[in-house]
Amino acid sequence: MGRTIAMATLVAGTLDILFAICLTLYFGRAIPGMLRYIASGPFPAATDMGTAGAILGLLVHFVLMAIMAAGFVFLAQWRPAILDAPLRWGVAYGLVTYFVMNWVVVPLRFDTPLPPSTLSIATQLFAHIVLVGIPMALIGSRTLRSRSLA
Repeated sequence: MGRTIAMATLVAGTLDILFAICLTLYFGRAIPGMLRYIASGPFPAATDMGTAGAILGLLVHFVLMAIMAAGFVFLAQWRPAILDAPLRWGVAYGLVTYFVMNWVVVPLRFDTPLPPSTLSIATQLFAHIVLVGIPMALIGSRTLRSRSLA
């Protein structure tokens, strides 16, 4: 179970942060600033912390991914049948993580307006479904099913 969470965290977290870096560069912003913004969720002073704030942002990002990965693993243990259809459940889990992060967590923490912009909805749905939910479900299906069949 721990290895599954770690692997899903590493894969989905890396894919997601690389996508965030690409978007940041596309919009002409600085990567350290984006990372400090992530860190400022739980640590508001991180925006003024320079390199340490950026490193903290990367750590916060992966902690959030670990929470999402653990959530999927616990869900799969509660309802093992989801491991039989990882693409369908990966999409579903990606939608859940999208709504929790973008319609609950971020607006509550940063007082962002709802609904998000169309561009934000599109990019965040892509990230949460394709880069987070599906990889987590595929990893969970492969590692957890093989363990339960053994």
